[in-house]
Amino acid sequence: MSSQGKILLVIGGGAAGLFCAVNAARLNPTLKVIVAEKSGKLLAKVRVSGGGRCNLTHASPSIADMAKNYPRGANFVKKTFHRFSMTDTIEWVEQRGVPLNTEEDGRMFPLANTSQAVIDCLMREVNKYSVEIRMNRKVKDVKQVTNVGEKGDVFDPKAGLSKMQVSFSNGERLEADYICIACGGYPKMSMFDWLQRLGHTIEEPVPSLFTFNMPGHSLNQLMGVSVADAQVKVTGTKLLERGPVLITHWGLSGPAILRLSAWGARELAACQYEFAILVNWIPAYNEQSAALELQRLRFELAAQKVVTRNPFGLPARLWEWLALDAGIDGGLRWADLPIARQNKLVRNLCAQAFSIKGKTTFKEEFVTAGGVRLSEIDPNTLQSRKMPGLFFAGEILDVDGITSGYNFQHAWTSGFVAATAIAAGSLLIIN
Repeated sequence: MSSQGKILLVIGGGAAGLFCAVNAARLNPTLKVIVAEKSGKLLAKVRVSGGGRCNLTHASPSIADMAKNYPRGANFVKKTFHRFSMTDTIEWVEQRGVPLNTEEDGRMFPLANTSQAVIDCLMREVNKYSVEIRMNRKVKDVKQVTNVGEKGDVFDPKAGLSKMQVSFSNGERLEADYICIACGGYPKMSMFDWLQRLGHTIEEPVPSLFTFNMPGHSLNQLMGVSVADAQVKVTGTKLLERGPVLITHWGLSGPAILRLSAWGARELAACQYEFAILVNWIPAYNEQSAALELQRLRFELAAQKVVTRNPFGLPARLWEWLALDAGIDGGLRWADLPIARQNKLVRNLCAQAFSIKGKTTFKEEFVTAGGVRLSEIDPNTLQSRKMPGLFFAGEILDVDGITSGYNFQHAWTSGFVAATAIAAGSLLIIN
């Protein structure tokens, strides 16, 4: 079926929505493409991600390796990445004047080191292909309507020839031949009502990528201190991550914590974000090997003070805090270290227990576990299996990745796959 003279409405002006819009307009110039954004800002997450630098994607060696970093939707993205991969993303932006830089951990950023380079690139495409932007358009309802032909004949909706009507909260209505829903992951189940009325099942949304709160804990006084390599385990579960950990004024953050929150999104929500963790600040050691090392240090550093002589390369402020917490005062020498305090220091280093009470998420960078059930979406087109002409892209789907560029890659891929299918006029025929 041709898309000649047809309308595509993209709901959502974020990464997935804008990418779908500009690519559909580019691939099929006869399409009229409209983007409806509920807020007064486009590409909000792009602007703030990566500390304002925009972690576009990840330099994974293969699609299979890339897919391992999605707690939900791994099998789905394996299929979609074959249609638009990490390499395709890199080529797309670099061909449009945004060269990328790969950091040691695989994260990829614009060489300009600012998210504005990505925003400017996408907005140039918006202008180049005359994509219409309508701001402050919050969707109230979407429904399928009968499309009556010029001679009065009624088209059969099951043949994929009906239109859809979108009602906005400001009273405006708009009919479209294709709709791509790319409005992000909603934090409340009730906000999915209009999607459920379309016949789609919603996996309950819960937060992902959040920090761990420890209200009133003395460790929080070390805010800003980071450890490049630590191991964190959620007690009573299989959740375990190793990597950088950052101490904040509310608790713990950093890549290792954020990855834990992603993999444990549902488990941690179920316990209402009250749980215990064990932190190994020196994961090259366990309690046994650390005890042996401290015993050796008692002789090697005998005359030196424990608090001021840090043998494990930890940040000085953290080492001092760990020692003081073990009951080791500032004047105690290594040779005089009592065995009980040595044992407490070993536990602090290798298995320090913390009680977590609550989480912190950030509005602009909020990531949701949950969304439209993937079995109801065709991964080859991102089209609904329930309604012809209805497509999905980005976080609205039950797909979420860990931090480090994985969520943006899903946004670019799903937006592009939907755009390609829409531009080709590819509609599912429902029997």
